[in-house]
Amino acid sequence: MADHTTLPHRFFLSISLLSILTVSQPDLTKELVSLRSSSESGVIRLSDDTVSKFITSVSTPRPYSLIIFFNSVELNSNPLQEFRREFAFVSASFIANNNNRSDVANKVFFCEIDESSDSEAFGLFGIQFLPQICLVDPLMENLQDKTGRMEEEDVDGTAESVVEFIESRTNLTVGPLHRPPLLSKTQISVIVALIAISTPFLIKKVLKGETVLHNSRVWLFCTVLVYFFSVSGTMHNIIKGMPMFVRDHQDSNKLVFFYKGENFQLGAEGLSVGLLYNVVGLLLAYVTNALVRVRSVSGQRVFMMLAMVVSLLAVKKVVYLNSWKTGYEIQTYWPSSWH
Repeated sequence: MADHTTLPHRFFLSISLLSILTVSQPDLTKELVSLRSSSESGVIRLSDDTVSKFITSVSTPRPYSLIIFFNSVELNSNPLQEFRREFAFVSASFIANNNNRSDVANKVFFCEIDESSDSEAFGLFGIQFLPQICLVDPLMENLQDKTGRMEEEDVDGTAESVVEFIESRTNLTVGPLHRPPLLSKTQISVIVALIAISTPFLIKKVLKGETVLHNSRVWLFCTVLVYFFSVSGTMHNIIKGMPMFVRDHQDSNKLVFFYKGENFQLGAEGLSVGLLYNVVGLLLAYVTNALVRVRSVSGQRVFMMLAMVVSLLAVKKVVYLNSWKTGYEIQTYWPSSWH
């Protein structure tokens, strides 16, 4: 961070020199303001021509600064596009918070360059990883200067990281973030109207005991589902964003569903073990609750033996997978005389 200590001072030094350019280059700022107003979030899409027009062909110091987000639509990456939306939130919030301060709002513009359609402009900056954000201040001449870029370890995909980057490099205050509500006013009105209309019918159903919550089969299904989620590590996969499978490093045509090593677990591993646990749990529930009601003693014995064999094989498979993955041999559950 030592290389960045002079950036805010250089930024304000360049701002103090902008009065010299108000006569010679006023149209560029007006055009940027016009382009920003035509964008919903205030993010200006830069092309090869506009990069030349607003950056490379303009003598320094420029009468504005550009905060550029480097994107690639062709990658079809959800984290990348989610970060792009977070960047748009920062842009819209900065404009809203400085709406009455044109001296600040018209000196900083949020922009975007897409690698897939503007490759020439993208290449001028020498970007080596995505996503990337770069501050082009009024004095910057070398576009490949890395001092104006966000550090790779600071790119965490949140609007807060973008705000921290901007405020640390420019000493400007972005202000509070204005995120759009989850539901619009129209959607909330429709939901409230539906609830108001359906409330009398729901009350009638509850009093008669005819709701879904009064159905024992629904509770049984939900119980099995909760049990499966708890033993399969599904919540871990959702929170950590674990993939179901990965491609083999040695052969890209092969898929790996079970990864050897206790530090990494694929989604398919948890689902497989969860399914085996579910089989054992359902068999145990059936034996203790339903099989005891069967009148045929021979039928009870046959199913009991079948349940025991299937459960034994399922547990044995779980133990084998755990030993294979962790390399830790679990003490066998066979009697010592059987070895």
